[in-house]
Amino acid sequence: MNQEERIVSSKVAPEDHFDSDLRPKYLNQYIGQQSLKENLGIAIAAAKGRGEALDHLLFHGFPGLGKTTLAYVIANEMGANIRVTSGPVIERPGDLAAILTSLQEGDVLFIDEIHRLNHVVEEILYPAMEDYQLDLVIGQGPGARSVKMALPRFTLVGATTRTGLLTPPLRDRFGMALRLDFYTPEELVAIVKRSAGLLGVKLDGAGATEIGRRSRGTPRIANRLLKRLRDYAEVKGGGTITAQVADAALSMLGVDHMGLDDMDRRIVLAIIDKFQGGPIGVETLATMVCEEKTTLEDVYEPFLIQIGFLIRTPRGRMATQAAYEHFGRALPRQRPTAMDQESLLF
Repeated sequence: MNQEERIVSSKVAPEDHFDSDLRPKYLNQYIGQQSLKENLGIAIAAAKGRGEALDHLLFHGFPGLGKTTLAYVIANEMGANIRVTSGPVIERPGDLAAILTSLQEGDVLFIDEIHRLNHVVEEILYPAMEDYQLDLVIGQGPGARSVKMALPRFTLVGATTRTGLLTPPLRDRFGMALRLDFYTPEELVAIVKRSAGLLGVKLDGAGATEIGRRSRGTPRIANRLLKRLRDYAEVKGGGTITAQVADAALSMLGVDHMGLDDMDRRIVLAIIDKFQGGPIGVETLATMVCEEKTTLEDVYEPFLIQIGFLIRTPRGRMATQAAYEHFGRALPRQRPTAMDQESLLF
C-alpha cells in the first residue's frame, strides 16, 4: 500500500455526502458538547476575523463521541481543505514530510489516534507545529546537511482516546485541548431524530426516546442502532419505529433497557458470579470474557463506570450494589471497605 492509498486527502465533502454519513457540516448543526462548541466557535470566529489559520487543536475522549466529525466541521467552518490520516499509518519521517509539504495555506491536517505516532516521526512534527518549518537531513555520513523548509500555516487537529499516552512535548504544542463527554439521552434523541430525517426513516417520539436512552451516551452507537431498527421496522414493524418496535428490535439485538449488550453482561456477571463481586484484575477479567485488555479498558469499562455498575480500586475491578440489583443477584455478606471505596482509580 503506497502513501497515496493510505492517506485521505480531499476538499471538504459536499452536503449530500455529509448527509449520507450522518455527519453535521457546521457547528450550528452539531448537537451536544455545548461548552466545547462555545470555546471552539470563539476560536474559529477570531481566527477568521484575523485571516489566520486556526490554532492547533487536540480532541480527547472515548470512541464514538464525534472527534472526527469535529475535524470536518472545523474545515467547513474555516473554508479549508482537510487531510485525514492516523498515527499508526505514518510509519516513517518521510511519510509525514510528504503530507506536510503537500499542505496549502490554512489547510486542516487531522491525525486520528495521534498518541500512536512513532517517536521519531513525532520529533519531525514539533518544529512543524511551532515554527511551521520542516527540518530535513539531506545526504548521509560526513556529507549530510540539515535543511529547513518553510511550511504554510496549517491547523493540526489531533484526536486521541488515551491522553495519558501523549508525550508532554507534543501535548504542550496544542493551543487548545478539548474533551468530549458522553451525551445525555435528550441529546441522543435529538441526534437520532436528525439522522432519521436524513435517512428517510419514519420515527416517532417514543421510538426516538427508546433509542436515545439505550445508546450508551454515544452518537455512533445511536446511529448504528437506528439503522438496525430501520431494517426491523421495514420487515416486521410496518415501516415506523415506535417504542414497541424499538424495544422488540433492541431486545433481539441483545441491548437491554440500560443499553447493556452481551459483552457488558458477561463482564459484570463474571465479576459477580465467579469472583463474588471482586476485586478482580483486568488481565484475569479479560481472560474470563475472551476479550483484549485494552478493549475492556477503552470500550466497555467507561460506560459501566459511568452508569455506576463498576468501580476500579487499587486491588482490581469490583461490581457495585446497583449491578447486583440490575441482574437480580443477592449481595454477598462482605462488601468493599470504606478504604476501598475511597481509593478509586479513574
